[in-house]
Amino acid sequence: MMLFDTFAETGGRFLDVRFPIICGAMTWISDAKLVAAMADSGGYGLLAGGNAPVDALQAEIVETRRLTEQPFGVNLITIAPNFAAQLEMVCEMGCHAVVFAGSLPRKPQIEKAKQSGAKVICFAPTEAVAHKLISWGTDALILEGSEAGGHIGPVSLSVLLQQLLFKIDTVPIFVAGGIATGQMIAHLLTMGAAGVQMGTRFVMAEECSAHDKFKRAFMRAKARDAMATPQFDSRLPVIPVRALKNVKSAAFNRLQFELLEKLASGDIDRREAQYEVESFWVGSLREAVVDGNVEAGSLMAGQSVGLVDKLEPLASIIRGLVSEAEQTLEQIHHRMHEADWPAQPLKSATAP
Repeated sequence: MMLFDTFAETGGRFLDVRFPIICGAMTWISDAKLVAAMADSGGYGLLAGGNAPVDALQAEIVETRRLTEQPFGVNLITIAPNFAAQLEMVCEMGCHAVVFAGSLPRKPQIEKAKQSGAKVICFAPTEAVAHKLISWGTDALILEGSEAGGHIGPVSLSVLLQQLLFKIDTVPIFVAGGIATGQMIAHLLTMGAAGVQMGTRFVMAEECSAHDKFKRAFMRAKARDAMATPQFDSRLPVIPVRALKNVKSAAFNRLQFELLEKLASGDIDRREAQYEVESFWVGSLREAVVDGNVEAGSLMAGQSVGLVDKLEPLASIIRGLVSEAEQTLEQIHHRMHEADWPAQPLKSATAP
């Protein structure tokens, strides 16, 4: 048995896959073709619910099941207008796993998903929220650092690991944000992670239906090009979005100022303003991903975009990640057993 298999056992058993590597849900990208390819490669794919019409999301579930017999999950955005109807349908379909994203799900929603037989996975931005979600019945957690692409939280993965991964051992914890190599996967597994979630890396899969111009923009980009959007006023709380900087970034800033003026004049309320924000990103992302308008569309990408530079079949990407992880774990194992540790504890540099 490979060392990778040993360290990946908890996450693999939970997801019912060999490799606990999750392809995160990306709107307009994580479709049946990509998710099925991920499943057949030994990983775990998530269909992106977004604000898709219920019948459209249901069709994607049916198509994914036609393409693969392996397990996969569905990611639902709790703040999406279609969320309640999507959850009802997903439960009726008996999906393998439901991932709640966007904001905290309510306890009855977690219970509803579990009663359908689905495994429930939730994002946890803080230790207090993590314990609350666990008490409500979530089966696993995802820690996503601000290095990730798309909608992000405010805290880096390195800090979240210390706040949560090192303190919670009652449920499997998967980690995300800035991950693109097998070396990083290996080190995260040794820290106690059950597995990882990656998105940006899988945009470069040949099976990904994103427009060629979208993929080429990823190939050219540096890590520093993936920037998070600012929030200008607490009256309009927006979830930061990390994307490659282009004219759409400036357009979003202008949109915030326009919405703040409308809020001040009473022309719209905060809920309507937030809906306009989300509609902006959904439409802008479609422009880039589907239409290939990389100048004016949204290029949502994590900072790991600086680590991806070629197109590959998804199965090749997975094999490469696992091979790199195995080599790294062997190196760690060798250092742990072959290092010439001193017989006596080292003295502090400040000791007299």
